Amino acid sequence: MTGDTSRLGIAEKRPLFWLYASHLWGLWGIALSNGLLVLALAATAWRAKSLEWRRLRPIALPVSAYLMLLGASIALSYEPVVSLVEGKEVLSLLPLLLAPLLVRGREQVRRVLDGFNLMAALAAVYGLSQFFNGFGVEHRIRGPFSHYMTFAGVLMIADVLLIAQLVHPRGRKVWWRVLILVPINLALMGSLTRSAWVALFLTLTGLLIVRAPRWLLAYLPAGVLFFVLAPAPVVARVVSIFDLEDVSNYDRVCMVDAGLKMIAERPLFGIGPGMVSVRYPLYRHPTAPRETVPHLHNSLLQLTAERGLLSLVALIWIMGASFLTAWRGYRREVAAGGGRKDLYLGVILALLAFHLAGLFEDNWSDTEVQRIVLFAAAIPYCLRGPVP
Repeated sequence: MTGDTSRLGIAEKRPLFWLYASHLWGLWGIALSNGLLVLALAATAWRAKSLEWRRLRPIALPVSAYLMLLGASIALSYEPVVSLVEGKEVLSLLPLLLAPLLVRGREQVRRVLDGFNLMAALAAVYGLSQFFNGFGVEHRIRGPFSHYMTFAGVLMIADVLLIAQLVHPRGRKVWWRVLILVPINLALMGSLTRSAWVALFLTLTGLLIVRAPRWLLAYLPAGVLFFVLAPAPVVARVVSIFDLEDVSNYDRVCMVDAGLKMIAERPLFGIGPGMVSVRYPLYRHPTAPRETVPHLHNSLLQLTAERGLLSLVALIWIMGASFLTAWRGYRREVAAGGGRKDLYLGVILALLAFHLAGLFEDNWSDTEVQRIVLFAAAIPYCLRGPVP
């Protein structure tokens, strides 16, 4: 038995692992997930002496830089008292920081992912039931979540993680993964969320270019079948992606204009966390459809406007380090015929899909989606070293 699986039974019985895993399995109820995460943090503090804190070394510096810059942007905000509320993001990074300590080795990582994917499938079935109960363009399906974009974001991440496991099945039973992909993709389509559609399409296209470029020839007949068989609201939403006169599309262009003005005014530390929605009317383009907006519908633009270019660099550092570690791990596993290819590929696809969707939506501020993506970003560090 290898070091990766030895003593696995003992490790998985630890409450720390189950508490951490459960907070991701409970994402369908954010209050439940938050409670389990707090319990995991408390248990981690209680068992602090027995944990291998050196496992956080690869992410300690970028995360510390990100948090210090958050503090600086709050202090230098136009309204520090208002921005201080956003300091709660310190807790938002817990899934990334706790994972390398509490989730050890490939089998534990797979167990967390399997539970999350099953949760996503159940949420998808619930969302489809909403679709058949009168939800549509005006009242889009959202499953058990508070917003349809959260619903679509969670399903998108589950989708690419499952596809990674199907690309490299390792002889494991794959039928149930294929089975749950059906409701997940149907619900993702029924959510009518274009940002998730575009991100998923581009991510899987990139995967095909690298792994099986001949499959790109299937795009034309698949596209014809889609426009013939897909429901009219879905087809209309797809067509609207390319419509520059679409009000939603134009509104996003206006938000980019406002965001760039904010960045130009305070490039290093931003106008302050939580201040975009407050000060948007001051930077709003005269022809913008809306007087106010909750955010700029672009994760990187939103972060930079509120916290400055330095915070953007820190976030890219965090995510880029994980992506490069996963990429190197994937190439190493492919060359050696290792058994962790699916996990490294899942990290690559999840980070790509998340950030592509973030070009059209502020998903970094979407707690449920951010939480599973931060776990995905932590996976390369969970796979380092022997399992205790």
